[in-house]
Amino acid sequence: MITVEAIKNEEQYIRAMKRMQDIFLAAPNTPEGEELEVLVTLIGKYESEHYPVELPDPIEAIKERMEDLSLKDKDLVPFIGNKTSVSQILNRKRALTIEMIRALSTNLGLSVELLIQPYELNGKQTHQPA
Repeated sequence: MITVEAIKNEEQYIRAMKRMQDIFLAAPNTPEGEELEVLVTLIGKYESEHYPVELPDPIEAIKERMEDLSLKDKDLVPFIGNKTSVSQILNRKRALTIEMIRALSTNLGLSVELLIQPYELNGKQTHQPA
């Protein structure tokens, strides 16, 4: 029986990563498969505590999603209001509203957590949605 321990430092993290690579193709419901499942959880916990990933800027995330979905500015009108509002949002002249955030989240598949982050308007101060 293999014992898996908590990952408390970088050395243990590196060992756990190596072991995970060694057993990565282990079949489910086998001792190695169960060890792999535990290692993935422990490694994920360690990484989230020691290497947190920041969410992207909300406006940049919207633009990326538009590119991914081959959308044009006009395609956001149903979610934002009108062509002028879309332009103002994408050019950081106006803040997203809660209604816009809900609509963008639902229709573009972007998380509310991502869209409600503070971001810059016109290169000035960091702004939170209205």
